[in-house]
Amino acid sequence: MSSIPVTTWSLEQTSPADLLPAAAPESDVRIVRAEVPSPEFSRFLYTAVGGDIRWTDRLGWTYARWQEQLDRPGAETWVAYDRGTPAGYVELDPQDDGVVEIILFGLIPAFRGRRIGGHLLSYGAARAWDLAERWPERTPTKRVWLHTCSKDGEFAMDNYQRRGFRLFDTKVELEAEVETPGPWPGA
Repeated sequence: MSSIPVTTWSLEQTSPADLLPAAAPESDVRIVRAEVPSPEFSRFLYTAVGGDIRWTDRLGWTYARWQEQLDRPGAETWVAYDRGTPAGYVELDPQDDGVVEIILFGLIPAFRGRRIGGHLLSYGAARAWDLAERWPERTPTKRVWLHTCSKDGEFAMDNYQRRGFRLFDTKVELEAEVETPGPWPGA
């Protein structure tokens, strides 16, 4: 199996004032929290968004593993809908000491290039900053961070930086080259 170099960039905000919101798109886009943890829905979002950019880390997860990820206090999934159709999502992962990671973020391919991504990222980052308001047992957020890599969409890094995220680490590692899995096996 061949390997490819993959660059991973880690970015952060250390104050809510760092967030530079994007304008809302002109179409009828709503962003709604998926309040009922659903492994089926989360797996759908994961494969629909990441299938063409080689998101493979979670493909082997069992139903129980998905449920465990979703059931953690403070874990949230925010879904963008364009005229009632899921367009993309942001998954927030609460960590220790007031840190929240935007662990997953992206758009389904048919919705890319419609100015939804900046709006969704802005909204997701704002929800990371006010997470403790919805989860009083969580420490108030002091830092929001994320990572992106050279396998992600060509506009990902620019979107993160336009929203006020600052680069704090860069790593290059060899990864096994895998086929693009598509949104479902064989697609």
